Amino acid sequence: MEALAQDQADVAPPPKAPEQQQQRPLSKNAQKRLLKQQRYEAKKAEKKALLKEHKKREAERKRKEWQEALESATEAERSKLIESRRELRRERMEKRSEEREGKLRRLEGARESGQKIVIDLEFAHLMSANEISSLCQQIMYCYAVNGRCAYPCHLWLTGCEGEMGSQLQRIPGFDKWFVEKEDRSYVEALQDWKENLVYLTADSANVLDVLDQKKIYIIGGLVDRNRWKGLTMKKAEEQGIQTAKLPIGNYLKMSSSQLLLNGGALANTHYEAEQYSLTFECKVLLQFIMLLCRWTSVP
Repeated sequence: MEALAQDQADVAPPPKAPEQQQQRPLSKNAQKRLLKQQRYEAKKAEKKALLKEHKKREAERKRKEWQEALESATEAERSKLIESRRELRRERMEKRSEEREGKLRRLEGARESGQKIVIDLEFAHLMSANEISSLCQQIMYCYAVNGRCAYPCHLWLTGCEGEMGSQLQRIPGFDKWFVEKEDRSYVEALQDWKENLVYLTADSANVLDVLDQKKIYIIGGLVDRNRWKGLTMKKAEEQGIQTAKLPIGNYLKMSSSQLLLNGGALANTHYEAEQYSLTFECKVLLQFIMLLCRWTSVP
């Protein structure tokens, strides 16, 4: 019996997996932030559901009004109503077609003369599935905002492989986007322009007051909720790349859970900035909008 106990004592416990060793309990502040984020997401989902229901009721109301108008009209009036509606629909479709063609022309021109901006997507291994999904949503918004701009930037997506690439491919129409898509890192894809690469990171001491069209500005595609502080700065230093930070505080009103882009502070721009309500994790979208507004500003 003693020999058996001794043998069991001599057997070393199996080593913990790297994930178990790295996993640490959340601090009280981290737990509060997580709970706050969860409440925000729940409220956001509830608001989205209410908006969807409201749109559904409005569509049903308009359909009934149209039906009643047809039923109460004479034959001649009914023909005029139908023709008027068809004409309005044709005009709307023509306007959309013109806007789409204009957007494609602007994006095509941006390849030659637009400010180059790279979104670095090499951080997928540091994010959860939900965070990757959130990042893809931000990239989609970036592309939409850029397309509406009178003078759009030329957008690059680098590191589009693995789970990140799979998530991006799920975005409707992604294959037709006017952007440069690279499975390689930006260092490999843009090695001939390395001296012009500038990584945007809040940890940099260099404030970016003026944009240089010759430079290629890099935004870190990382939704981390402040788990990986200083990561992009360290990466840029190891790669020998210049760094800078945007003067975001000059254009934002801060609150406890959100960032509000102040459209009034960007009044002297070709791009008519709306007010975007952004959670702290929307750093990619925030920095892109800031760059876009500064790039299109009137001298």
